[in-house]
Amino acid sequence: MNITSLLNKAYFAPRLKEIGQYATRSEELQNGVLQRLLHLAAGTEWGKKYNYADIHTYDEFRRRLPIQTYEEVKPYVSRLRQGEQNLLWPSEIKWFAKSSGTTNDKSKFIPVSRESLKDTHYRGGQDAVAIYLGQNPQSRFFSGKGLILGGSHAPNLSSNHSLVGDLSAILIENIPSIVNLIRVPSKQTALMSDFEEKMEAIARETIGANVTNLSGVPSWMLVLIKHILDKTGKRTLEEVWPNLEVFFHGGVAFTPYREQYKQIIRSPKMHYVETYNASEGYFGTQNDPADPSMLLMIDYGIFYEFIPLEEVGKENPHACCLEEVELGKNYAVVISTSAGLWRYQIGDTVRFTSKHPYKFVITGRTKHFINAFGEELIVDNAEKGLARACAETGAQVTEYSAAPVFMDANAKCRHQWLIEFAKMPDDLQKFARILDDTLKEINSDYEAKRQNNLALQPLEVIVARPSLFHDWLAKKGKLGGQHKIPRLSNTRQYIEEMLELNK
Repeated sequence: MNITSLLNKAYFAPRLKEIGQYATRSEELQNGVLQRLLHLAAGTEWGKKYNYADIHTYDEFRRRLPIQTYEEVKPYVSRLRQGEQNLLWPSEIKWFAKSSGTTNDKSKFIPVSRESLKDTHYRGGQDAVAIYLGQNPQSRFFSGKGLILGGSHAPNLSSNHSLVGDLSAILIENIPSIVNLIRVPSKQTALMSDFEEKMEAIARETIGANVTNLSGVPSWMLVLIKHILDKTGKRTLEEVWPNLEVFFHGGVAFTPYREQYKQIIRSPKMHYVETYNASEGYFGTQNDPADPSMLLMIDYGIFYEFIPLEEVGKENPHACCLEEVELGKNYAVVISTSAGLWRYQIGDTVRFTSKHPYKFVITGRTKHFINAFGEELIVDNAEKGLARACAETGAQVTEYSAAPVFMDANAKCRHQWLIEFAKMPDDLQKFARILDDTLKEINSDYEAKRQNNLALQPLEVIVARPSLFHDWLAKKGKLGGQHKIPRLSNTRQYIEEMLELNK
């Protein structure tokens, strides 16, 4: 008897029918979420400040509450971390997710409630499995175990009232006991803080296990997989785990890593599912293997709003609700959640590809772009340019970061790309030329600035030594977990630090 089929029929298939209603009931579902959040938080300090009890429509909500960034929320977070309660959300807040959305020295501490764990983060993981099983009825997902690669957490040293850690570590710490029966490594190993020691411990615990599924950030999972292959002497991962069938990935774009995964997991039965799970909530799951867009999960404890990219940074940006968005337009994501974040900008940008149901792709970060000369280059452009350059030169990119050169000794301006290759291109100049041409093709602002080399010279590619980006993160104490390389920067702060290490 296939235990996966039984669990799918009893538990996951009914939920899949509910998700099917996203195509026709989006407005109703989202309005229900907003009303529920307002009702529950009406008695909090924040709810009283804005008279939540008297808000009955989205327009009233939009007019009454300001858009928030972390700086506006920070005073409340500080009070929560010192033990005060009922400020932003009625239930106790004792967990705080240390944001991995930035690699600078200033950390964000995102409140996590028991409701947000249940109705958002865990529900997102369950729904990802439900969608996958609906597409793969012959799956034997639950015949083995899932390897979840997460971060770590530590007690907040400035307070006896709260705990701080990566979101992934908080999820592992609070996960229902029954789930620990079907996952590896052990909780103790999963929450280890030293990344190098953790890799070795995970390898020891999992090499002999029957692993059927993986979950984690592609870059760090790749490090673990290569360590396991080196340790076992195997060439492909299916030699270690013959029943492996799916990798649920998120945190960074999968495009730069796709070819490397194809080389170490060669089974034609392997599946890859992109998910969008941030410190602030679980937002989307890829529901069609042939479509890179993700389905927006609209019946969780999250109410969504969106700011057109051209409005971001204005004093009073105009936000719109889900039904007001336009296809093909870039928006900054704004959320209100069951953890007490209200009209909060999470820093990510998306573009909708469908409205029945609502599907989207992540296009970048509101702070990770290059617009030093009016070129408005975003991460989505960079990923497409690199993908084409790799395809046409046989290259494979491990990590990269780019920044502007404002003026060199010859008074010339350009973009500088620092790239670590898993496989060098057959011609580095050709790689740079294809990347540059592709950016001009897909970004009219970049093309205009590159016209006749007047404002911008051809981009420059600098080859990073092996493990440069790993060493840069290690120097900042940010190995493992969900820490990410800043792909695009509008200043030279990060790239100068990297170039110094690259000498």
